[in-house]
Amino acid sequence: MPNTNHSKGIFYAVIAALMWGVLAIALKVVLRDLPSATIVWVRFAIAFLILFVYMLVKQRSSLSIFLHPPGKLIIATLCLGFNYYGYMKGLEYTSPGNAQVFIQLGPVLFAMAGIYIFKERINWKHIVGFVIVLTGLGLFYWEQLFAMTNQKTYSLGILWVIGGAISWAVYAIYQKDLSHQTSTNQLNIFIYGLCMIIFAPMTKYSSLENLGMVSWLLVLFLGINTVVAYGAIAMAFRYLDSSKVSVIITMNPLLTFALMYIFGNMNVSWIAAEHFSVASIIGAVLALGGAIFVILFTRKV
Repeated sequence: MPNTNHSKGIFYAVIAALMWGVLAIALKVVLRDLPSATIVWVRFAIAFLILFVYMLVKQRSSLSIFLHPPGKLIIATLCLGFNYYGYMKGLEYTSPGNAQVFIQLGPVLFAMAGIYIFKERINWKHIVGFVIVLTGLGLFYWEQLFAMTNQKTYSLGILWVIGGAISWAVYAIYQKDLSHQTSTNQLNIFIYGLCMIIFAPMTKYSSLENLGMVSWLLVLFLGINTVVAYGAIAMAFRYLDSSKVSVIITMNPLLTFALMYIFGNMNVSWIAAEHFSVASIIGAVLALGGAIFVILFTRKV
């Protein structure tokens, strides 16, 4: 059974990583037609409707989570909502590759939470890992910054992404704790529902009226992606150690970079090409490598 659970955990974590690797590109494309807050609302609304219909038929009693939600679940919901919005604003001002590199601070901070939770002392492995991460992010940032025509906008986008990464780490800590007492679907249906309500006043519904067929298909994909990715990550936390889950999902930028490289060579018109230089690639590799180093040598959360 332990080996089976381990395999299940890896499978679900890989699914989440694949979903998030493609997500950044899809979000950037949809930004041409919809504002950031509207995209966030649509993602939560579609995800909520899909899961609500399923639970209404299969798990109606589980909908009682809305009557007495745990306080930790409300905090996790607010954090994930800000993560979605911060990431979207970051994408609005920068590129999928840039956003994907800096959002990896989330898994690093999540893994390092074990130091606080278990009252551990920071050892040389943690310090080395952080130095590698910061060195990689710094190199990547400066290389990308000088390639941008609007440096202030780019920096603002990175700040939004970092804020989203921090809020994701807090969400993940509470999600990990809650997953032991509450089912995955119960957690997600509440999160989707409350976030849908929170972002409703910020949504420009008129912008949805002029969407073409391709844009609507992308919007639908965003909603499905949300259900699949966060359902998978919740299941991964149930079957696998947090450190191993974090390592797997930290690899998702590799898919984003590969796809952006392919699209750049194809000279597609629907998304701007990434700036790939030797220095920026080295910076990205250092950042991801440092993140994995920190996660692997941090006590299990």
